[in-house]
Amino acid sequence: MRWLLVVALVIVSCARADQAQAVDAGPLTLESKILLGNVRGRIDHLAIDLNRKRLFVAELGNDSVAVIDLAAGRLVHRIVGLKEPQGVGYVPSIDRLYVSTAGDGSVRAFSGENYAPSGRIDLGENADNIRIDLATNTLFVGYGAGRLAAIDPMNHEKISDFPLPAHPEGFQVGRNTDQIFVNSPDTRSIVVIDRASGQQSANWPMGRAGGNFPMALDDTNQQVVVVFRNPPRLGVFAMKDGERVAERETCGDSDDVFVDSIRKRAYVTCGDGFIDVFDTERASYQRLAHVPTVPGARTSLFIPAMDRIALAVRATAAGPAAIWIYRPVP
Repeated sequence: MRWLLVVALVIVSCARADQAQAVDAGPLTLESKILLGNVRGRIDHLAIDLNRKRLFVAELGNDSVAVIDLAAGRLVHRIVGLKEPQGVGYVPSIDRLYVSTAGDGSVRAFSGENYAPSGRIDLGENADNIRIDLATNTLFVGYGAGRLAAIDPMNHEKISDFPLPAHPEGFQVGRNTDQIFVNSPDTRSIVVIDRASGQQSANWPMGRAGGNFPMALDDTNQQVVVVFRNPPRLGVFAMKDGERVAERETCGDSDDVFVDSIRKRAYVTCGDGFIDVFDTERASYQRLAHVPTVPGARTSLFIPAMDRIALAVRATAAGPAAIWIYRPVP
């Protein structure tokens, strides 16, 4: 009987080795883990200073923003005293970091060199996602019960305000168009804003699909990629009119999605403990991989210039808070 047990153990070991090889041979390779130190609670969005290779992490539950040196693989600074930081954005032309806070509805500015405070814009309440239009040097921030602010980062002043039907979640600024696409989960719709007029130009109802939080733009195919939480689905829509191009099942509790235009893939990071990888080259949007991570790790940043994905892993009983760095392959 003992020899049977040995044979069984060998078979199981081989099977596990094969599984490990399959994961390693997939579209994402886990390259490193960078510890965030004594950080508790929810982690929100991320941004990058490419020149210094510094990653900024909104530690919402810790009322702080971590500064990670990706080249050295370690935490180098922490900005404290914030009230529920949610969004982060870095403007390279003026070397300045911006942080939006839900707790007091402000957008704080910090020097990119030493992270000293350098300005503040008060929006009112629940300042959330940040997007930066580098072509016009404009900062966009979703906030309140239904507003999108355009901010001049040079002068720290709000230059325009776009009305929305409800609080905005994930949104994206079109590169080759004057349109801004905004997720409005409370109204189960995607709102399209015309930047020139400052008014809503379209509203795409999502029907029974809800929880549309993450959004990315596929500029190559002129499509809007949105992920829903209820039920967990990935939806692809034509930029010109909102026509549904594709719909696929995906992981649950999603909070970020990115398009890899080089490899023609989309990456979805989810709080249920997975990264889903989709093929954007074909209209069917076939899922290529269902990569296991850690429950609660739902925010991330794809950094095309470094060809890396940074995944925010919150502290749990199983381990401390960290940033996991993935390398897309091949």
